[in-house]
Amino acid sequence: MCGITGWVDWEVDLTRQQPVLKAMTATLACRGPDASGVWLSPRAALGHRRLIVVDPAGGGQPMVRRRGNQTFVISYNGELYNTPDLHRELKNRGYTFQGHSDTEALLTAYMEWGPACVERFNGIFAFAIWDEARQCLFLARDRLGVKPLFYTQRGSAFLFGSELKALLAHPAVEAEVDAEGLAEVFVLGPARTPGHGVFRNIAELKPGYYLVYDRQGIRQHQYWRLVSRPHPDDLETTTAKIRELLQDTVERQLVADVPVCTLLSGGLDSSAVTAFAARAFQERGMGPIHTWSVDYVDNDRYFRPSHFQPHSDAPWVDLVSRHLGTRHHYVFIDTPELVASLTAAMRARDLPGMADVDSSLYLFSREIKKEATVALSGEAADEVFGGYPWFRSEKAMAMATFPWTRAGQERIRLLSPEFKALVRPEEYVARRYQEALKEVPRLPGEDPRSARLREFSYLTLTRFMPVLLDRKDRMSMAVGLEIRVPYCDHRLVEYVWNIPWEMKFQGQMEKGILRRALRGVLPEEVLQRRKSPYPKTYNPAYLEAVRTWMLEILNDPSSPLLPFIDVPAVRALAEKEEPFDLPWFGQLMSAPQLFAYLAQVDTWLREYRVAVR
Repeated sequence: MCGITGWVDWEVDLTRQQPVLKAMTATLACRGPDASGVWLSPRAALGHRRLIVVDPAGGGQPMVRRRGNQTFVISYNGELYNTPDLHRELKNRGYTFQGHSDTEALLTAYMEWGPACVERFNGIFAFAIWDEARQCLFLARDRLGVKPLFYTQRGSAFLFGSELKALLAHPAVEAEVDAEGLAEVFVLGPARTPGHGVFRNIAELKPGYYLVYDRQGIRQHQYWRLVSRPHPDDLETTTAKIRELLQDTVERQLVADVPVCTLLSGGLDSSAVTAFAARAFQERGMGPIHTWSVDYVDNDRYFRPSHFQPHSDAPWVDLVSRHLGTRHHYVFIDTPELVASLTAAMRARDLPGMADVDSSLYLFSREIKKEATVALSGEAADEVFGGYPWFRSEKAMAMATFPWTRAGQERIRLLSPEFKALVRPEEYVARRYQEALKEVPRLPGEDPRSARLREFSYLTLTRFMPVLLDRKDRMSMAVGLEIRVPYCDHRLVEYVWNIPWEMKFQGQMEKGILRRALRGVLPEEVLQRRKSPYPKTYNPAYLEAVRTWMLEILNDPSSPLLPFIDVPAVRALAEKEEPFDLPWFGQLMSAPQLFAYLAQVDTWLREYRVAVR
């Protein structure tokens, strides 16, 4: 993967702005540690940081191609998994290629088909193409939003970048937030409203959208959306189709000229990806695939089974690794480095995030990067197949809010009265929730329960999954590791979206249809294993560390966090021997993560010198 940034300006001669463009590009060095490039013209300037994965010699960027008197320039972040198909079709149309990179295939596809090219891509991407002859910028983002892309307009300048930090490096962009941005952080965070950049007047291009910018202004178009229709296939056909799609997407996503591995927790999702990858490695004579898992020092002593995390991963990792013959690597994270890396995780996101759920992935990715450049993950299977506990909770289904915010009121209670009066948190959440429900593609004639589950599925895919995809992208790219997510293949997502719920819940188990599709691929024990999410630490030293940090912030009168929280309420919670254990976001984020999140907010406000407008 890579980092992209750029600037279009109708009034400023950008050939004189190389230092600014280089500064913007430099902020993305972690995303692309292998090479750097810039391209400047009077009206447009593009920057690129490269992580070399495919075609080391021929994939340099920004890439320039010409056709007659037309010049096209691309800065691209992503991976196309159907590059050979595009090459064949474009060669039949008379094009020639200088290398085998997906960058060249993508740029040539745009030259041939214009904006409609995005409909032909299978992959994850965020890219910018400048058409010099037409004086037009084209931005596009993949269907599920795996790769990020932010933009802003400041006076005559239109700016874009893979991460917020690239925009903040421009002298015209200040780190400002208004009441809405604060509500995103303190009420919805670590989630974000789709398209919201949190910082004032910064937006994120939504998944499945492209944007055209020229002298007439900004025009956006949604090129992909979920469509609800009756499912035509019987159980056997559906089972076979899921297996076929998943195997095909895993095999496609093994493309690389660098070492590839998989993340393995021993759960259904990552084990399936690993199984198909291991089989492909064997068939291609590539030897055993390397697999990686993460856990915490002393978790074997402190682990406590719960409804959300019924068992630890270690025995299952060993079982699957032995069954598939992988070369497995264990990474153990200790509490001091987990706490210390909370700040690095915040910097990677440019925002407060999922606390230690983020920082542990950052540390995990850093270790993997020592041995590999590409990893395949089981992320997103729960969103696609309905694997979360809230899909089977009558209480959650009756709640008129996002189902992953069960302790929302506990969280709001910790905000200061003045801040609550400013942002009206309950109203803000309710408004964002209703906005999401209005987007749901309905299926006429669907029974009420199925219609409600369809709502849950849409909410999870479009509001919860982006938090995890952001996490995966930022934490891995912060150390130059590319993590791919086969379950986000749009063909699989489109197909599973319309499978009836009674078929999805085969055998009365979450992801029952996926389990059925993997018979003969995985051991029966793994097929029957209950869902267990990404591991978190149960070491009491972690709670004590973030509790102490929280109390230090509360005792610091200069803390920028204090005006936004009810200090006595937060202090009382921090001083309790046993703070609440109910997750306030998702399945893993309870009291320790709340303290860590607020500490990240405090650090963010300080380090980014955030101004409230």
